[in-house]
Amino acid sequence: MKTAISIPDPVFKEAEKLKKKLRVSRSQLYSQAVESYVKAHLHSDVTRRWNEVLKDVDSRPDPVLTRLQSKVFRGEKW
Repeated sequence: MKTAISIPDPVFKEAEKLKKKLRVSRSQLYSQAVESYVKAHLHSDVTRRWNEVLKDVDSRPDPVLTRLQSKVFRGEKW
């Protein structure tokens, strides 16, 4: 897909240096950069959504389970 974009001159100049260093085309550099950005932000709201789902869930350890674990591990050497 061909597209036209506007970017600040300093960013363009650094991108030109990087494409030469990496020996890739401008299209390849920009495509890889956008792909990385998209992947990094694809699930960026997952934590927020999980927190929303779990906000009313009691996440404290079960007291019975805690007592049982204490009994089991009491004689263990760490």
